[in-house]
Amino acid sequence: MAQTLQLIDALKRSLKAHGMTYADVARHLDLSEANVKRLFAKRRFTLERLDQVCQIMEMEISDLVQEMNEWAGATAISGLTVEQEAEIAGNLELLLVTVCVLNRWSLDDIVARFHISETRCIQQLAKLDRLRLIELLPKNRVKLLVARNFKWQENGPIQRFFQEKIEAEFFASRFDHQNERLIVINGMLAESSNRVFQRKMEHLAREFDELNDDDAKLPLDDRDGTTVVIAMRPWSYGLFDSLRKSESHHKRTRNSGKT
Repeated sequence: MAQTLQLIDALKRSLKAHGMTYADVARHLDLSEANVKRLFAKRRFTLERLDQVCQIMEMEISDLVQEMNEWAGATAISGLTVEQEAEIAGNLELLLVTVCVLNRWSLDDIVARFHISETRCIQQLAKLDRLRLIELLPKNRVKLLVARNFKWQENGPIQRFFQEKIEAEFFASRFDHQNERLIVINGMLAESSNRVFQRKMEHLAREFDELNDDDAKLPLDDRDGTTVVIAMRPWSYGLFDSLRKSESHHKRTRNSGKT
């Protein structure tokens, strides 16, 4: 039903963009203007009627669907402010509900699996609605309003919460189960190669997001919470610090070899 309403909203925007009024639609459909207004007010269009209105603008229904999706993407948010993230990070219950809804959990899913009452969960969902992360629909259904490229602030409250509270727990594993994997690689890269590898990391993150979106259609019991940490930085093992020559000594040795 929600998507139907979005489609009718897209139809109204398209008519306005084409400079057409309800009177124009009524004339083309051989209806009274009052009947056309009633159609849009009640948003009860048959597929045939929807196609007829699209034809007035020389559009296909598929064009209208594409416009609807583009509008949804343009209005979706790609991130929160530092203050908004701090509000979530400072409330463990709100953070839990946030993580769940971002992973397409319903209200019933959350209440069934955690010690949080339905009333408390609805209150937290209302906060997320206020932050525009979600739209809380009738019967407490949840509609995500985040863009596909949504991410937390770099070194923001949510990232810092992960680093301070969860990092040690995450790596407290041997990573030897079938659904776990840890790869640690070390080498010496030129700056250009470093940039190439970072682009590949970003591509891999996008693939993860796409798989996550695809799997959101599956029942909750068929999905496992999965966290991927992809990191890269210039770093040398502290284990060898006692054997490492100082940078000044290295420079003197290098310069003494020049003629």
